[in-house]
Amino acid sequence: MRRIHDVTLSPRFPVSDTLLRRLALASIVANVGIVATGGLVRLTASGLGCPTWPRCTDESYVNTPEMGIHGVIEFGNRLLTFGVGAIALAVVVAVLLHRPRRPGLLPLAVGVLAGIPAQAVIGGITVLTDLNPWVVGLHFLASMVVIAVAYALWRRIIDPDGPVVPTVPGPLRTLARLTTVVSASVLVVGTWVTGSGPHAGDHGAARNGLDPEAISQVHADGVFLLLGLSVALIFAFRAVGARRATRAAVVLVAVELSQGVIGFVQYLTDLPALLVGAHMVGSCLVLLATLGMLWSTRERRPAPPASDQSAPVEPAAPTAPPVPVSA
Repeated sequence: MRRIHDVTLSPRFPVSDTLLRRLALASIVANVGIVATGGLVRLTASGLGCPTWPRCTDESYVNTPEMGIHGVIEFGNRLLTFGVGAIALAVVVAVLLHRPRRPGLLPLAVGVLAGIPAQAVIGGITVLTDLNPWVVGLHFLASMVVIAVAYALWRRIIDPDGPVVPTVPGPLRTLARLTTVVSASVLVVGTWVTGSGPHAGDHGAARNGLDPEAISQVHADGVFLLLGLSVALIFAFRAVGARRATRAAVVLVAVELSQGVIGFVQYLTDLPALLVGAHMVGSCLVLLATLGMLWSTRERRPAPPASDQSAPVEPAAPTAPPVPVSA
């Protein structure tokens, strides 16, 4: 009878743990993918393929044959925003239907969903300002924020419910946070480098006025600092026996080295579009690897079930000493 009662109270369309995890992971992949397609728009000089926003032209919401390939690329990127938003909406619905309801999931899922139109509005402002390089950089950084929130949601889903427990000492957690801040600053300075370079998104778009060589050197210095901190984390985590954190730091260094190689090669070869696009995707991977390292410094441990919590045992009453029996 109890079983029938439980089924009656369950949601009509239950969502499994596996489906919820896969949808959250798909949201991360989709947001990285739209960064890649946004790079395609800029690297093919299609940033003004649709010269206005939210319409593609003053008379049409879609591109026209007269706009050529640039209109197709820019409008196609706009369409992908709806696909990314649909995945984010599916995650919100899945969180609402999942049982038992997990605390903390809904605000993160709504945050990702709200970030999609916000990022689209910033993209529209880039068009209305004729690809102002500072707004273009903000458009990229907005995508990084959405990816970070999507990652936090995914980790909250795969981690068990329970208290958060540190896996490394406090000073190493501080070092991990410092590394995360440096990683974020490298991403920000990277947008300044892009804003000073040749790939403006349109042949007539303005540049930010910074000296490309000087700002590239600042960016490289930040990369070297980030790499040094990440290598230090490997040895520090290993010294305290934090194997999970050590593996995460090793992955971070590997991603940083790969990204660094791409960055130096593109600089020495006059910024070919293909390598610049790979570098943009690599920036997303650096962010994800950094967050993975940061999350490895703590973990959630499942709370013990209520049935395992034994009632306190009352002390037994003292027994009287035996009375000697005379012969």
